[in-house]
Amino acid sequence: MSYASVADRDAIEAEMPWQARDVPATLLARLARTAAAFPDRPAVSFQLQSGPQDKAETLTWAELHAQVTQAANLFRSLGVGQGDVVAMVLPNCTEALLTLLGGAVAGIVLPVNPLLEPEQIAAILRDCRAKVVVTLKSFPRSDVAQKVAEACRHAPQVGTVLEVDLARYLTPPKRWIVPFLRPKLPATHHADLRCFRRLLARQPTRLAFEDVPQDRVAAYFHTGGTTGMPKVAQHLCSGMLYNGWLGARLLFREDDVILCPLPLFHVFAAHVIVMSALSSGAHVILPTPAGYRGEGVFDNFWKLCARWKVTFVITVPTAVSALMQRRVDADISSVKFAFSGSAPMPLELFRRFEAACGLTICEGYGLTEATCLVAVNPPDGPKKVGSVGIPFPYTHVRIVAQTPDGPRECPPDEVGEICVAGPGVYAGSTYTELDKNHDLFHEGLYLRTGDLGRLDADGYLWITGRAKDLIIRGGHNIDPAEIEQALLAHPAVAFAGAIGQPDAHAGELPCAFVELVAGASVTEAELMAHARVHIHERAAYPKHLTILPELPKTAVGKVFKPDLRKQAITRVCNAALESAGLPARVVSVSDDRKRGLVARVAAHGADRDAVARCLGDFAQAWDWAEE
Repeated sequence: MSYASVADRDAIEAEMPWQARDVPATLLARLARTAAAFPDRPAVSFQLQSGPQDKAETLTWAELHAQVTQAANLFRSLGVGQGDVVAMVLPNCTEALLTLLGGAVAGIVLPVNPLLEPEQIAAILRDCRAKVVVTLKSFPRSDVAQKVAEACRHAPQVGTVLEVDLARYLTPPKRWIVPFLRPKLPATHHADLRCFRRLLARQPTRLAFEDVPQDRVAAYFHTGGTTGMPKVAQHLCSGMLYNGWLGARLLFREDDVILCPLPLFHVFAAHVIVMSALSSGAHVILPTPAGYRGEGVFDNFWKLCARWKVTFVITVPTAVSALMQRRVDADISSVKFAFSGSAPMPLELFRRFEAACGLTICEGYGLTEATCLVAVNPPDGPKKVGSVGIPFPYTHVRIVAQTPDGPRECPPDEVGEICVAGPGVYAGSTYTELDKNHDLFHEGLYLRTGDLGRLDADGYLWITGRAKDLIIRGGHNIDPAEIEQALLAHPAVAFAGAIGQPDAHAGELPCAFVELVAGASVTEAELMAHARVHIHERAAYPKHLTILPELPKTAVGKVFKPDLRKQAITRVCNAALESAGLPARVVSVSDDRKRGLVARVAAHGADRDAVARCLGDFAQAWDWAEE
């Protein structure tokens, strides 16, 4: 059955209720079923380096099942019970996948972004009460081991740290050299330090404890914040398997090959891709520990597609932008689709990709709090560029406006808050911190996403803004409050407002506006330097800072950010036009009921097609102004 329309989705739902679907009750049962069906087919391949001929490690489904079982037994042997936490602070590698799945079978797995600072990692480990941490053994050109060692020093409940040595993926003579280049780690924490692989090999390949066939919390995923303390979402086993069922029912088969250069600590890779492979038997390729960030990945991307005969590419707009700076230099005739998420895809980038590669991009929408998947542009049907498609089977979306008389549902094309219910939503208990769940649900069932959007007359979902006010840089969420607090620590600053300004590559980049204390004197350069000292995460450094005589404010004195966004949109778009040698200019930015903030552009005699190409690099909506 194709998946082309709302009617197709409704037909799937009409077959039977979700609860009646033949979906295994546990992750291990799902893996066992797939391993029995396709024991000798490849399940996952990992390359430490990105070259199309570089060494790769491949596990079949039978081997993956055996090693995940061993990992689960290992964690149980270290005292991890069903409600205990195994933290994974790893880049992509085979061991990361074993930890992700084995940790969820034995207890609750907690994937942690290794790019976070030690104090953030420590806070997550401490608040989630992780018993075991799986991380890297010190390795050249990586600071993960050093950061985790420091984090564990401030997380006293961590009893064991299991080390993964990436040197095993190297071939001689590089493997022989690593011990001489390996950074020395001071013994700063109390935890027992053990070798993951050595202990894994001692475990039986049959489960040593009962895999209780009941739904439970199997994973904690922290929100994507790169500054401040991220919130931690609870994921039920049923929600994780729902993501996998969607992939197998709507898209993937056992002979498909999925190139996934996204990190396994993110729900897109962990739930959408890994769970879909578990359900379908598809083969997942993980190129380099850092994925798209890995050395040579963009340069070798199309050759990797040819090497593995990839059928589906998983990407994000920032990666597509980088790929469009390289020519397609390999046979990619096996590739059927590219799937993109995490941020809106600029129209011009969408067109450029399809023209250069001959591939269709399907944009979708998901969020950590909903165990990821919510909607997608149907692979076999019309794709409305700029929308995130139609909600998945059994996932129900309502657009809700908050009014003085209480919440009300919006008719088609009216903007409100996107609220989601379905198998991926853990109603009432989304976050580990109980107070974070207060007022989080519409009618006690629909998760309030904090995103603003609308459903059009055809049932397609459009995202128009964010009630949460986060800055999304290349799919990473940045809390503007962290930037503002850093600037407010300067004695000359009276008010500060941080927002995301449009960016052709990252979607958004953080920028800041400040109002000075009366009589104070400081330069924008000095404030930028101050911000870099006081903001811990490099991704959150403001890329532009403006001192205004007075920041726009609401009646109660809060900084009014829509006006700041209008200023940033005008500045960025006009700079792009000027750089392109085009006399057109943004003359105003207005708030559109359906599209959010829209830039109005006066041509001033410029070639209109050239203007469209220039501004098409941004996800920012714009229209021609009347002249």
